[in-house]
Amino acid sequence: VQLQASGGGLAQAGGSLRLSCVVSGRTFSPRYMTWFRQTPGKERDIVAAYNWRGGTTSYGDSVKGRFTISGDKAKNTVYLQMNSLRPEDTAVYYCASSSSVIQSNLASETAYAYWGKGTLVTVSS
Repeated sequence: VQLQASGGGLAQAGGSLRLSCVVSGRTFSPRYMTWFRQTPGKERDIVAAYNWRGGTTSYGDSVKGRFTISGDKAKNTVYLQMNSLRPEDTAVYYCASSSSVIQSNLASETAYAYWGKGTLVTVSS
């Protein structure tokens, strides 16, 4: 199973970007697809999670109301629409998947078996 994240880049404060994460490989049925982000010297923080089976979503407090996570099963792709971007959203964004993680443990990196390479998002003020 491989995860390929894309869509990062440079945006101005108040602008938007859309990240994509495509899953390829053997037949794959995750429980959750999740976006994390990381800045230098800090741990990865959860941004948003998508329940692949039920379509429900969860968000980190700092992005609620601004970011939207969604999934397209036909394309094996999860998206992260980021609106009203702020300079503090600058980070490397990673997508991850797990077939076993439970909702109460979504923020735990160790709960995810598969990770994509990060995509850098830079927001200028």
